[in-house]
Amino acid sequence: MSYFDAASSAPLHPVARQALLASLDEGWADPSRLYREGRRARMLLDAAREAAAEAVGCRVDELSFTSSGTDAVHRGIAGALAGRRRVGGHLIVSAVEHSSVLHSAEVQEREGGSVTRVTVGRSGRVEPSVFAAQLRADTALACLQSANHEVGTEQPVAEVAERCRAAGVPLFVDAAQSLGWGPVEGAWSLLAGSAHKWGGPAGVGLLVVRKGVRFSAQGPVDERESGRAPGFENLPAIVAAAASLRAVRAEAAQEAVRLRELTERIRVRVPQLVPDVEVVGDPERRLPGIVTFSCLYVDGETLLHELDREGFSVSSGSSCTSSTLTPSHVLKAMGVLSEGNVRVSLPRGVAEEDVERFLAVLPGAVAGVREKLGAPTPTAVVEKDELVVDALGKRCPIPVIELAKVIGDVPVGGLVRVLSDDEAAGLDIPAWCEMREQEYVGEEPADRGTAYLVRRLS
Repeated sequence: MSYFDAASSAPLHPVARQALLASLDEGWADPSRLYREGRRARMLLDAAREAAAEAVGCRVDELSFTSSGTDAVHRGIAGALAGRRRVGGHLIVSAVEHSSVLHSAEVQEREGGSVTRVTVGRSGRVEPSVFAAQLRADTALACLQSANHEVGTEQPVAEVAERCRAAGVPLFVDAAQSLGWGPVEGAWSLLAGSAHKWGGPAGVGLLVVRKGVRFSAQGPVDERESGRAPGFENLPAIVAAAASLRAVRAEAAQEAVRLRELTERIRVRVPQLVPDVEVVGDPERRLPGIVTFSCLYVDGETLLHELDREGFSVSSGSSCTSSTLTPSHVLKAMGVLSEGNVRVSLPRGVAEEDVERFLAVLPGAVAGVREKLGAPTPTAVVEKDELVVDALGKRCPIPVIELAKVIGDVPVGGLVRVLSDDEAAGLDIPAWCEMREQEYVGEEPADRGTAYLVRRLS
């Protein structure tokens, strides 16, 4: 079995396992106590904090351990907004932030604040000038991830941080995906990380609040972790998290070169091996181990099951793999195809042979799914200037499949009107038009669902 979903959770690093087992014996006592066992636990906690702070590039007293990366995000954003309440209630986030950041933004709106969601290009990257243009006199906080969790695109954090600093606005950085590869550059103000993303144990997060940043911890607090993360510290997990972060950093430079070569191989060869594929994310400024692509005329959930049967664990942003049937907010913000989406995120140490076997298996898996769904084959009989495709009640990727089947039946300049009540159609039909060099005219209300208009150009 080949695990290709390290962006969700990386396998436990051997150093983390060793540190976890050792600290179970040495670090079980309360580190706030003054007796021998407590002092021993305190020494372990202090050493872990020093190691983590060195890896992040911050002062020891700026870093707190939390119960998870999500907890660090929620506490960090809430505390920063509360600390700058007198400035205003305006929050800026990018449209492709992790859901934990977007959930915090929703809370801010419910409590009477305002939120600006900054758009991204098709690569998933924000433009610093566009981001900076959203800064206002009442902006309390800005948020920008260091790298995207679904497509691997790295964000221009240093440039955005400098513009925020000039405007007197703190920048919060979700560094969960990138922290194992290196520190986040720039004059950021707050940062969150998650141990299970770099090979540490689950249940440990990092929250960094730079000195001078106005911060007011929200909710019940106690004396632990500078009052920012109440409750008894999970010391064995914290020690393992810090030890594994130091270990993966020592391997990062060499492993990054190797993983970039393997993901570039996937980026290049998948479109050669599988027709009608869109590789998404920035081709250059991206994390070493993540590559994401979407296959036309493919049900994402079925494809993931097929790949699982072949021994590959991958992830997907397709709406048809989620219980809500809503397309990934990241892919939607980028304006790229969501159907048949596959995210490959290679773990450290992955064998080249496993990648080659994946490339050998993928074409057959995609072809099999397309055959089951009745994917289109080329046809070309001109009959009508406008056709209506009734795809009501049909889910991704059926509306696009039905569109592709009939586009050749209208003359150049003719229209196809696709009726659909699937939210994903609003993303996938425009993306299909761009891939197939047809014109997406727009959408109109219909008696049921929405009518999506496509003009044939060739």
